Amino acid sequence: MSKDNSNTTPTDDYKLVITIGRQFGSGGRELGKKIADLLGIKYYDKELLRQAAEQAGIDQQIVENNDEHMQSFISTPDISFSLGGGNISWYQNASSISGNSIHQVQSDVIQRLAMSEECVIVGRAANYVLRNHPLTVNIFVHAPVESCLERIMSRTGITSRQKAEKLRQRTNRLRANYYNFYTDKRWGDASSYDLCFDTSRLSTDAIAQIVAHYVGLRFPHLKLQQVD
Repeated sequence: MSKDNSNTTPTDDYKLVITIGRQFGSGGRELGKKIADLLGIKYYDKELLRQAAEQAGIDQQIVENNDEHMQSFISTPDISFSLGGGNISWYQNASSISGNSIHQVQSDVIQRLAMSEECVIVGRAANYVLRNHPLTVNIFVHAPVESCLERIMSRTGITSRQKAEKLRQRTNRLRANYYNFYTDKRWGDASSYDLCFDTSRLSTDAIAQIVAHYVGLRFPHLKLQQVD
């Protein structure tokens, strides 16, 4: 639909999306929530999985089990999908779900969200999925190993540093393999992001303030209100 308005810009039909890639234990989810709260916009992490499963008619547990995992996961006879009720009107391939298809479902949800509301999206290669979306701010967060281990242990209840380190390495490997497989970029490479933060250097509140300031400078026409 054409618009007869000389004041419009190419971004008028798009919404701001802040994507966050993160090392395990670096506090990416916490930062994402802080940014979303500060700017008064939506936050999506596990909720994204629920939407992906619901809209594609897939058992949510299947999506969660394959979340950010690069696998050769193929639909098997013991996996059933709900194809009734009209809940996949926009996604037509639920009858042949594979690991790649689960990624596609998540990507479709991310793209739909990006056109409908301002939001923060954590993980799921969202920066690459939205590479042609003009109003994105792509962030990657990392931290020294010890800082990550402390956060992992406090969050999971793991008391052994050795176990926490194994979990950290395994999760980062899965995330890197997933990202590198589905994109033409390298997970954690600074050139793939607009902003990179070592979360051990500043508080989460301070980093969120920096991101909000960056958004305001880069996209002044959005006039987002910061929430006290």
